[in-house]
Amino acid sequence: MARNEHGQSSDCTSSVSRRDVLAGLAGLTAAESGLRLGGAEAAAPVESDQSEIRLREIYQIAFIVRDIEREAKRWADLLGMDVPEIIITDTEDKAHTRFRGAPTPARAKLAFFSFGSISLELIEPVGGPSTWKEVLDKHGEGLHHIAFRVEEIDKILAFLNKKGFTTIQTGDFETGRYTYVDTTPVLKTMIELLEFRSS
Repeated sequence: MARNEHGQSSDCTSSVSRRDVLAGLAGLTAAESGLRLGGAEAAAPVESDQSEIRLREIYQIAFIVRDIEREAKRWADLLGMDVPEIIITDTEDKAHTRFRGAPTPARAKLAFFSFGSISLELIEPVGGPSTWKEVLDKHGEGLHHIAFRVEEIDKILAFLNKKGFTTIQTGDFETGRYTYVDTTPVLKTMIELLEFRSS
């Protein structure tokens, strides 16, 4: 999720997460070259009005954690960086958070490490239900999503949904909105679409 809105506890989980990141990025190479996310045999012909849809700008790589204060310190020590500020997402009345189509009071604690145009995000679920809590409960700590900064989020989301990828969670933040899309069956991770309002 974006900086304005909304690392692992053992060597074993860290190595798995790195493999997941690499697998996700490898799959996203296909996405950036034309969003042929379903593979050659599964890809449907792209209609002319959608031929220019691209996911061009990777914005974040995000990990789900149980204790964000502890993990932020571990990442900071590993990276040789300051421990980032920990923030919390807005309440439902401001964020308009929806999980699997239904309103939810779920929130999350967030911490960001900046690497120029890309950030590493840590997420600790607060309350629920949410994609954050669901992934943590089912799979434990590790990679949660790769985020792309986009324009015309509705057009891209419609294209992905037509490809068979499900919208999992949506919400607003101070400077824009986000959508999580379940691309896990193909890319081995979820993706997030981030659209920022023009200033």
